[in-house]
Amino acid sequence: MRQITKTAALALTCLAFVSCAVPDGSRTRAEQTAGGDEVTARRVGLPTTLPPMKAFSGTQITRPTRANSVIAGDFLDLSFQLESGRPLPVLTRFEGPVTLRVTGNAPTYMMADLTRLLARLRIEAGINIRQVSGSETASITLEVIPKRQLQRLVPHAACFVAPNVSSWQDYKAARGTARLDWAKMRTRTKMAVFLPGDVSPQELRDCLHEEVAQALGPVNDLYRLHDSVFNDDNFHTVLTGFDMLILRAYYAPELASGMSRGDVAARLPQVLARLNPAGGTGAPRMGGASPEAWKVAIEVALGGGQSKTRRREASAQAVTIARNMGWRDTRLAFSLFAYGRLNMRQDSKGAFAAFREAEAIYRANPETALHAAHMGVQLAAYALSAGRANEAIAIVNSHISPVMRAENAALLATLMMIKAEALDLAGRGAEAQLVRLDSLGWARYGFGSNEQVGARLSEIAAISPG
Repeated sequence: MRQITKTAALALTCLAFVSCAVPDGSRTRAEQTAGGDEVTARRVGLPTTLPPMKAFSGTQITRPTRANSVIAGDFLDLSFQLESGRPLPVLTRFEGPVTLRVTGNAPTYMMADLTRLLARLRIEAGINIRQVSGSETASITLEVIPKRQLQRLVPHAACFVAPNVSSWQDYKAARGTARLDWAKMRTRTKMAVFLPGDVSPQELRDCLHEEVAQALGPVNDLYRLHDSVFNDDNFHTVLTGFDMLILRAYYAPELASGMSRGDVAARLPQVLARLNPAGGTGAPRMGGASPEAWKVAIEVALGGGQSKTRRREASAQAVTIARNMGWRDTRLAFSLFAYGRLNMRQDSKGAFAAFREAEAIYRANPETALHAAHMGVQLAAYALSAGRANEAIAIVNSHISPVMRAENAALLATLMMIKAEALDLAGRGAEAQLVRLDSLGWARYGFGSNEQVGARLSEIAAISPG
C-alpha cells in the first residue's frame, strides 16, 4: 500500500524551503511577506498557452551492485512478512501467465504509463504478463476510482492492492473477512489494485508501479533498501533494477507457491547466481532490522494526526536513535531529512545543517544520487533566498541527471524553476525564460493542473530576493 502521508511528504519536498532563513538571521522574501512587511510575493504568470505535457520515454536499466547473498536476505524479508511485521507462512505468486485489465475512468496518460510498465515487466522481470479488455476475467484488475472514494474506506492510502477480489464492490463486501488475509493464501489467483484517477499523472504512475509490483510479488517494505520502491521512504517511485531482479527471482522456475521460507532460502543462491552472475554466490545474509522505536518516530514525524510539536520531537528522536545505532546509511540521512523539513521555522540553521549532512551521506554512494537531489532542492532554495544565485545554479546542475534517470518530473520541474529564478537574479533573463518554459512541460506531468503548476512557480519566485 502506498501511504498518502509519506507520498505527500515527498511530493511536497520542495515546499519546506518557503520558511527558510538566510544564514545571517535576516528573513527571506517569503518570510517578509508572511510577516506583513511591505514586500509582496511576486506571482509568476503562466503563459497563455502552456507547452505540451512532457513524459519520460525510456528507462535506464541498472543492476544492483551488492552481493547476491545480501539480496537473498532482502528477498526473504520482503516476501515472508507484511508491512505490519506479521509473518507470512509461504511464498505466493501467480502460477502461469498473468493477465491484467483496467476498469473505471482511466486517463489516457495512465494507459501510456501502463503500457511501458508491462513492457518492462516482460523484458526486465521475465514475467509473462499482458493486458486484456475490460470485460475479460483477469489475474489483476486495476480499478480507477475517485481519490475521495478510495480514502473514505482507507484514509491513509494513496492507492493499494487487495488479494482475492476483482472490484471495488467485491473489496467492500470482503472487508473484515478472512478472504482478504494475505497470511491465509497459498497461491495467487486474483488481485485488485485501486488507483485514484483524479491525481497528477506522476502520482498515478507511481501508484501503478508500486501496487502492480506488490500484486505480483513482495508486499513488505524495508527502510534499509536504498534502491527500491519497496521502501517506505518513497524516494524511488518507479521500479528499479533491484526491484526487477526481485520480481524475476519471484517467478523463477526453481520457486513455486506454497514454499516455506526455508525452502526458498535453500534455492535462492542458485536462482540469484543464474539471474545475476556478477553478484556471486553464498547463503542468504540477513540485513539489520530497524528498531521499532525508530520506525514509530519516523511514522509520527511524517504522518498526520499529531501536533507539529509532537512531530518535531519525533524527528529529533529518530535522529537520536539513528546516531545511537551507529548508522551512517540512508536511515540516518532520512531521519535528518525529516528533522530538516519539520524544523525550518523553529531552527533554520539546524534544519539546513541536517539537510547538508543528509546530502553528504547520500552523495557518498552513487546509488543514492536521487536521494541527494531531494536534499539539494532545499539547499538550492536556501542559496537562492540568500541571493547566492551562482551557488543555487551550481547545486541544481549537479542534481539534474539523477532526477532525470529516476523519472521524477515534479522534482525535476522544481529544480528547473529554482534555476530559472537564480538566472534571473544573476541578470541572465533570456536563459531564465528558456529554463522556466522548459520546466512547465515537466510540471504538467509532475503536478497536474495548471493551478498547481502556477502555484509552484509563485512559491519559488517568492523566495528570491530579486
